[in-house]
Amino acid sequence: MKNRKHVSGRGPLRGPEAPENRSQRQLRVGEALRHALVRILERAHFRDPDLRDVSVTVSEVRVSPDLRNATAFVLPLGGTNKETVIAALRRAAPYLRGQLAHEVDLRMVPNLSVEADTSFDYATHIDSLLRQGEVARDLEAEPEEPDDDPVGKDR
Repeated sequence: MKNRKHVSGRGPLRGPEAPENRSQRQLRVGEALRHALVRILERAHFRDPDLRDVSVTVSEVRVSPDLRNATAFVLPLGGTNKETVIAALRRAAPYLRGQLAHEVDLRMVPNLSVEADTSFDYATHIDSLLRQGEVARDLEAEPEEPDDDPVGKDR
């Protein structure tokens, strides 16, 4: 069995999980599941008090190569109560999977797991790095013109 490193969060992906290494079918099924999950979360009336009146953003659904497992990356709107909402969605995953079976035309609906989407935190971190004084100064500096033309203009 191939030894894979566990990717925590949603930073830049490398290896078999990278988007360019996923099949067209994985991407298409993931997007169909994402759209269906958004529709379900819009109209669902959950019994769990942690999910009542909560708006959730589903940014991506990654599907395994055999289409048996899917991971939904979600974030509560505004990022408030993230841990509570993610825990509640994990408890509701079997219910959500049953609802997905009615929404999506698949032979077998994948097992659903829910993870917090950290891509927005990662983007904020990169933005703060780019705004640092020494980095901003380097980005704003004009590139130097070469003194002589390596090809030569006098040919």
